[in-house]
Amino acid sequence: MPSTDANPTHVDVAVIGAGAAGLFAAIFAAQAAPPGARVVALDGAKKLGAKILIAGGGRCNVTHDVVRPEDYATAGSRNAVKKVLKSFTVANTVGWFADRGVELKVEDTGKLFPTTDRARTVLNALLTAAYDAGAELLTDHRVEEVRSLECEVGSVNSETEVQDPKLHTSHFILHTSRGRFTATRVVLSTGGLALPTTGSDGFGYGLARNLGHTVTDTWPALVPLLLPANHWLTALKGIAVDTVLTLASPNGKVIHRQPGPTLFTHFGISGPAPMDISRHFTGHGGPDGDAVLTANLNPGRTAEQIDATLVEQAVTQPRTTVLQVARRTLPDRFAAALIERAVETEPDRPLAHLPRDSRRRLVTALTALPLPVTADRGYAHAEVTAGGVPLAETDLATMHSRVCPGLHLAGEILDADGRIGGYNFQWAWATGRLAGLGAGRSLLVG
Repeated sequence: MPSTDANPTHVDVAVIGAGAAGLFAAIFAAQAAPPGARVVALDGAKKLGAKILIAGGGRCNVTHDVVRPEDYATAGSRNAVKKVLKSFTVANTVGWFADRGVELKVEDTGKLFPTTDRARTVLNALLTAAYDAGAELLTDHRVEEVRSLECEVGSVNSETEVQDPKLHTSHFILHTSRGRFTATRVVLSTGGLALPTTGSDGFGYGLARNLGHTVTDTWPALVPLLLPANHWLTALKGIAVDTVLTLASPNGKVIHRQPGPTLFTHFGISGPAPMDISRHFTGHGGPDGDAVLTANLNPGRTAEQIDATLVEQAVTQPRTTVLQVARRTLPDRFAAALIERAVETEPDRPLAHLPRDSRRRLVTALTALPLPVTADRGYAHAEVTAGGVPLAETDLATMHSRVCPGLHLAGEILDADGRIGGYNFQWAWATGRLAGLGAGRSLLVG
């Protein structure tokens, strides 16, 4: 039964947000807490696991075979990311799921999926583990406000709340859509702003601020990028090309370089490389800034190397056409469009008759094709949120807040986002476990 304002329900650990990180936090908090302690995960959704069920095309990319601190972006210390990842490794993740009957397989990309190829397998394992641990999962309980007697920005001053005897053994008061709770410990795992249709509306950032935390600027990450309407590349929808994308400042200084496939679409570019570089593109001013995005369509070869090859072949293979050169590494339709639109020459022109300016345009098109991105597709199409609560504001051993006693944080709400391919799930497992253990164990000495 939902609680009433006059008679709030008390819990020992309240986990706010029951996504990947929140479910792991609830599981480990319940396992670590003393006997009889009540661990409750509160979520506004009527059914849990929406993001898990759609992840990886409905298969759930649980993690990656190799996960390094360099695979994450943060405004904080890379060593902080390293410390968190070390606490729960890929091997630990594989073992944990295997113990619960979920075998994972490694695909050629390095991504790990359940052998069933069904995300439901992963979600069921998490829900079962939570119930087995003794955690309570309360759906349709949207947390609307969290107040603290110790660290709230603007302290609690309601006579009704202060005089409530339950508050003498509680740090927090939680107001939800189904009533009021008091809690000794709180784990904030509300996610970010990505994929708002799954319930991610960024409200957790406001909760964190009200409890004394700062929140860095946030923006969409792992998100497709838009090209101008009717740009010639948008006519090549459905074609994927192996690339190295480079984001550079106007003076040529490289901001970020990202290898991987690029998928050309009716709206612009998507696929692993564009989505991985998107957080850096948007984070450096996006279309309103001066950053320049280009694509090397011949990974592993420089402009100088290709230019030298073309000069040599103009002598040794003078009848080789420009189109034949492009077709060596590119799909036919892409190669033809590239010659016509970027090189601005006839596809059947022999190398021996190719003017120097045209040869230079060909080299540029093959190694530094301009991608005039106008914007990203926004949070509705992003897989994760960049920015959030700084890692420096948490004790990385327990994810305990350094500014609000009794509060722990986990998952996407923190300022760390990984590449595409299971890295953000690994972050959720690691931070959720640390926060859950920290909150549960603290009850033993609290």
